[in-house]
Amino acid sequence: MISRRKLLKTLSSLPLVGGFAAGGLLSGNVAYGALAPRRNYFKELGLKTFINAAGSYTTLTGCLMPREVVEAYNYASNEYVSLVELQDAVGKKIAGMLGCEAAMVTAGAASAMTLATAAVLTGTDEDKAKRIPIDLSGMKNEVIVQKEHIVGYTHAIINCGIKLVVVNSRKELIKAIKKNTAMLYYTDTHTNDGSVKAREFVQIGKKYGIPTFNDAAASAPPRKRLSLYTDMGFDLVTFSGGKGIRGPQSAGLLFGRKDLIEAARFNAPPHSDRIGRGMKVNKEEIISMWIALERFLEMDMDKEYKRWQKQIELIAKVVSSVDDLTVENYIPEYPNNVPTLKLTWDRSKIPASGLDIQDALRSGSPSVEIAHPEENGFNITTFSMLPKQEHIVAIRVKEELKKAHG
Repeated sequence: MISRRKLLKTLSSLPLVGGFAAGGLLSGNVAYGALAPRRNYFKELGLKTFINAAGSYTTLTGCLMPREVVEAYNYASNEYVSLVELQDAVGKKIAGMLGCEAAMVTAGAASAMTLATAAVLTGTDEDKAKRIPIDLSGMKNEVIVQKEHIVGYTHAIINCGIKLVVVNSRKELIKAIKKNTAMLYYTDTHTNDGSVKAREFVQIGKKYGIPTFNDAAASAPPRKRLSLYTDMGFDLVTFSGGKGIRGPQSAGLLFGRKDLIEAARFNAPPHSDRIGRGMKVNKEEIISMWIALERFLEMDMDKEYKRWQKQIELIAKVVSSVDDLTVENYIPEYPNNVPTLKLTWDRSKIPASGLDIQDALRSGSPSVEIAHPEENGFNITTFSMLPKQEHIVAIRVKEELKKAHG
């Protein structure tokens, strides 16, 4: 385990670090310009914070909100406002920004999936909205999904009481469409999987008059995907707010057809007798989600990609000195289209598994989280890191791999 003194001494010898205030590297969001807190709440709770070299996973608390987003959140916390009117106004803003008919802020992407399903089941029929998921009589009750697109999150659809109809081909998909078909579900993460690709999926939905829904929760960046799917013809699309867009982790976006967004709102808070009542979004989240999206759309993405790539290259250069290590720098197509470092090795040369290295990095100091630990490797991304933290990650990863090499 590297000591703080040794770490700072080593950092001073690395390129680009000389003269950089080390406190920003080790002190959380202070490097983003946030005010230093009066109390160290996590320390009081006995919790260890970490450097995120894995990505914006929910279990790792998503992303860090930039200063403008935190300021918007704090602003909203000091005022009262009509929640319905706020959703109306922010939804209109977001729809204009994304070039779609309508939008709303949800309690994350999974919430958007439940509300989207409720929308196609009930419309704005109060009796139907009160009855789901217990009694779907008089409603369509089936959602079709390709086998390769079934993920854990599809439970958010099942929550509405529907039956998932699983298909394996275009022929099966068309054959499965019946009078009870409420929606066709697609997940962007598995775009390259399944025999029916996105455009054809939409075309089939249009031909048979069935709403299509795309769960694109983790698919930004790149920014273009925010408008890609509604432009393609998907009736409803969701993105997570607390991942690449860097809004509150508990917020998400649902956007698309105006009538379906209206129906989703009809099934959502503040209505007390609807399936979405527990999916409350507060005024702070609504405002800060709007500002996070505004900031994301205005960012110089070329500059961001270059910064992420330089961070990856620095880590690759440092860890490449470990014998018998294979280092691959690439950009995956889905879901997070960002520079990624893949480290692999022969277990006969480096006996430790990726899980072993993950445990060592996690329990060490500073603690570091990595992605996709496997039998003989793991991945690193930098888009969730604070500036310059790549130096620490490089040192820690090299340290643990050399230790494992023996």
